[in-house]
Amino acid sequence: MHPRLILSVGNFFSAAHFFLIVYIIAPYLALFMPAAQAGLVVSLGAIITLSVFPFMPRLVCKFGAKRLVIILAFLQSVNLFLLAGAPMMVLAIACIALSCALSPLIAYQLDLLLEATMRGESTTGRVRTAFLTAGNLALIMAPIAIGFLLDDSERYSLVFLVASLSLAPFIALFLIEPLPEGQPPVFSAVGMTCACIWKDADLRAAALGNAVLQFFYHLAPLYIPLYLHTVLGMPWEQLGWIFAIMLLPFVFVEYPAGWLADRYLGDKGMLIAGFLIAGVAFAAIGFVDTTTPVEIIVAILFISRIGAALVESMVESHFFRRVSERDANTISVFRMTRPLSALIAPVFASIILFAGNYLIFFLIAGALIAALGVIATIGIHQVAIPRAQKTSIISLEAGTVGS
Repeated sequence: MHPRLILSVGNFFSAAHFFLIVYIIAPYLALFMPAAQAGLVVSLGAIITLSVFPFMPRLVCKFGAKRLVIILAFLQSVNLFLLAGAPMMVLAIACIALSCALSPLIAYQLDLLLEATMRGESTTGRVRTAFLTAGNLALIMAPIAIGFLLDDSERYSLVFLVASLSLAPFIALFLIEPLPEGQPPVFSAVGMTCACIWKDADLRAAALGNAVLQFFYHLAPLYIPLYLHTVLGMPWEQLGWIFAIMLLPFVFVEYPAGWLADRYLGDKGMLIAGFLIAGVAFAAIGFVDTTTPVEIIVAILFISRIGAALVESMVESHFFRRVSERDANTISVFRMTRPLSALIAPVFASIILFAGNYLIFFLIAGALIAALGVIATIGIHQVAIPRAQKTSIISLEAGTVGS
C-alpha cells in the first residue's frame, strides 16, 4: 500500500475517534457542571498539550513518529474505554481533558509522516487536501453515528466505547505497514522557532490564520451542540443528520480548493473569503431560536463550514509548501496553535456566557473570526516555494544560533 494511502486511511480512523467525541463533550460535561463552564475542561487538556509539545521533536528523534503515533493512539483508546465505563465526575473530567490533550499530539505525528512522503511542492495542495478529505469522511459519518447511538437518550458511554474501538484499526495499520520517516529533525528552542516564523511573512500569516481557524474549531463543535441540544432542546436524532449535512463542505470543497490554489488562484483570496463566510455565518447562529425553521438552521451551519473548509485547505497547503519533515520544530509550533486556541476559546466563551447570553457570544465570536482571519491573511504574498528552498527556515534558525 502506498505510504500516502496508508496515512490517509490512518487519518480516517484517527479523525473518527476525535469527531465521535468532540460534539458530545460539552453536553456530556453539562451533566456534571454548569453548561457554560464545560469548555474549561477542554482548556485543561490544552494546558497538558502545550506542556508536552515543546518536547515532541526530541521524542520524534528518539523514538520515531510512527512508533510515537502508535503509543499515543493506544493511550487514547484506553482513555476513551475508561470514559465508556461511566466514571465518577472527577475521573470523567480528567479523562475528557486527557482525550483533548492526546488528539493534537496524534495529528502532529501524522503531519511529520505525511511530509516525509513529499518530493515536490507542485502537488502539496492536492496531497494535503486529499489527506484532509480522508479525515473529513469520518467527520461526516460521526454525527450520523452519534445520532444513531444516542437517539433520544444520553447514552454517552456508548459513543465513547465506539470511539475507543475506532482506534483499533488505526493501531493495527501502523503496526503492519512500513512508512518512510524522512530525514531526522533539526532542533531549535521553541522561542527561537517562533521568532523565525514571525520573521517570515508567509509562515507568520499561515500560523496566525491557523490560530483563528482553531479558535473557530474550539467554539463551533462545543457550543453549537450545547446551544441547540441543551438550550433549544433539539434531540440528537435530529442533530445527527443536521450536523452531517453541515459538514459536507469539508469533503467536497477542500480538494477542489487545493487544486485551484496549486494551479490558478493561489491561497490569499480564498483565505479571506473563507474567514468572512465562517465569521458571518457563526454570528448568525445567535439568531436561531425554537421558532427557526430547520432548513434555515441547516443552511447557516452549512455556509459556516464552507468558509471553514476554504480556510483549512488554504492554511494547510500554504504552510506545508514552506516546510519539510526536518522542520519538526516549525511544524510543532504551527500545531501548537491548536491547543493554544483550545485554551483561549473556552475561557473566552465562559466569560461571555457568564456576563451575557448566547446571542452576544455568537455575534462577538463571529466578528472576531472574520476580522482576525482577514488581518492574518493580509501578510501572505508568496503562493508557492520550490522544494529545494524549503530548508530556509532551518537555515534561518541555524543562522540565529550562530549569531
